[in-house]
Amino acid sequence: MRCPYCQSQDTQVKDSRPAEDGVAIRRRRVCPDCGGRFTTFERVQLRELMVHKKSGRKVRFDRDKLLRSLETALRKRNVDPDRVERAVSGIVRQLESTGEAEIPSDTIGHLVMEALKGLDDVAYVRFASVYRNFREPKDFHDVLGELDGDAASADTPDADKE
Repeated sequence: MRCPYCQSQDTQVKDSRPAEDGVAIRRRRVCPDCGGRFTTFERVQLRELMVHKKSGRKVRFDRDKLLRSLETALRKRNVDPDRVERAVSGIVRQLESTGEAEIPSDTIGHLVMEALKGLDDVAYVRFASVYRNFREPKDFHDVLGELDGDAASADTPDADKE
């Protein structure tokens, strides 16, 4: 692993431990040349995923971009970072388990919406406003109605029977 400080090719692993509920390995590294310390994460990647954008472009799936999207929606919200990391890992597992090498961007957006719905209602509305390209206040009202509808159906005793 190359040192991010001095670009030396030779760094040493000082500590390794499981992370993200055992789906990743966290490694503390040190550079013998400059003494810089940094952390890396190692994850299993089942296949190389490509995202098929609405514009027709295809780009490599970026887990970090997915994480940044959730963090942006969750900014200044009191949500445990471990829950966010688990949500991202869950979305990635779902995408990899489809068996498809190309994933439509809409699919990813839908999975993010579902994850945010379980994490924080305000973040859900924030993400929805960008993802669904809200143009007027009525759009916010509609999404709030969806949240109220989910809460109402969860409160009814017959919700499990449907």
